[in-house]
Amino acid sequence: MARRSSMFDHWPTGTKLLVLLTLALFPLGLALAWTARASLQDVRAALIDSAQEEGQVAAQVADSLINRNAIALRVAANAAMRTDRASPCEAIAHALALTPSVGTRFAVRDTMTEPICTHGDFGISTNEVLVAPGAIRAWVFPAGRSILFRVGVNGGMATGELTQAELARAIRDSGKNVHSMAIRDDQLSIPIIAAADDSAESTRLTQYPIAGGQLTAVVRTRLGESGLFDRLLVFLPLLMWVVAALLSWFLVRRLLLLPLGRLERAVADYQPGTGALVLPERLGGADEIRSLGGAFERAVDRLESSEQQMAEALHGQRRLVREVHHRVKNNLQVIASLLNIHGRSATVPESRAAYAAIGRRVDALSVVHRNHFAEVEESRGIALRPLLTELGQILRASAPESAAGTAIHLEADAVHTTQDAAVAVAFFVTELIEFAMLQGTAQPIEIELRRVSELAASLTVSSDALVSESNEPSIERSQFERVVGGLARQLRSPLEQKLGRLSVNLPIFPD
Repeated sequence: MARRSSMFDHWPTGTKLLVLLTLALFPLGLALAWTARASLQDVRAALIDSAQEEGQVAAQVADSLINRNAIALRVAANAAMRTDRASPCEAIAHALALTPSVGTRFAVRDTMTEPICTHGDFGISTNEVLVAPGAIRAWVFPAGRSILFRVGVNGGMATGELTQAELARAIRDSGKNVHSMAIRDDQLSIPIIAAADDSAESTRLTQYPIAGGQLTAVVRTRLGESGLFDRLLVFLPLLMWVVAALLSWFLVRRLLLLPLGRLERAVADYQPGTGALVLPERLGGADEIRSLGGAFERAVDRLESSEQQMAEALHGQRRLVREVHHRVKNNLQVIASLLNIHGRSATVPESRAAYAAIGRRVDALSVVHRNHFAEVEESRGIALRPLLTELGQILRASAPESAAGTAIHLEADAVHTTQDAAVAVAFFVTELIEFAMLQGTAQPIEIELRRVSELAASLTVSSDALVSESNEPSIERSQFERVVGGLARQLRSPLEQKLGRLSVNLPIFPD
């Protein structure tokens, strides 16, 4: 579950919005679609009921026509048989002609089913069914494609005929939308209305008993079809769901997401110190986005103002530091000059040597301070190669007469270190060179500075004058070794001593 939530959090906001709107509106669209479908089913049920009603009416028309003809024939035959039993057909025909929508094709038989007379080109039926007076018997006569009905009368039976055309005309006159219709009895069937096509789609087949249940009307009626709009009603809620989700996503994207994207690119492309923040002209119609853009402009203006004030303060601080360094350097030079003056005026050799020793250390500190002042603008630390070069020149110039002309050779990599390390290095080199010079042998001195790692370098001073000629340590050498050991500890490095060679490690800045 946590993984799914994390994946969802990384989706674009537009995709999140579309998914959430889809999920929120889907139940509503589904409910509306179900309602529309139920409404469409109700419409179809109503159409089915209407088709069944039309079929029932058509069957009732056929049943009414058969019953009306049978009753009219029975009434006319009963009257005629009482007046003229030998030849009643003329009287029956005359009576039937006065009754509307009644056929005049019939035959009369006696009680033994023997023919008495016929009228209207009526063919003699071979059906020998006896019908009691007052009863009605109906059946299908396929040879004549008609319905025959026989009624019982006093002294005989009368048989009438309704043709297919007569039945079809009566049903069509009823105005009902009958697709096809047939009438059948227990054995035979005749079509009354033939179907225009054999397709049974969109039709309803029903059966109705007629003629007192002796016949069955098989009626196929057309089902009224629901219109295209009614069918589209089922999909309209789903379409509304899709349109609502897409429209909401489009509006939010156009009014919020795209302006926010343009605002984000403008802020990301802004470079401090290049002037005011320039926002895109098109930030959409949302007041909140424009207010956010204005807030960004005000924030950037405050940042620019703050950076300008900080730059001015930093510039003032640098000037102050430069002035302090300049004054310290001048003070050290004044001290060195005073020591030099007092050294020249001293009458005792030991005093002149002491003044010279102190002056050399003040010169070393002055050299370090001057190099630090030169490198302070770049903030890269103190360059040791020029510092050692200048320091060697000063030490040669201040060498005692016994060591005049001592050669100092320097091989150094271009490395930089901190001021504290540079002070210790300057004093370390000064102590070694001074000690070598005071031995009065004028042996050459070699200074080597090599990078040994990314953050460390090795400083080595070697000279034959550093080799002790006596096995017994003197007070001067003991003091020298204590000072050099203290400077090595200040550099946080062990002091490596070999014959006429001393080495220490010092921290440096990465190249």
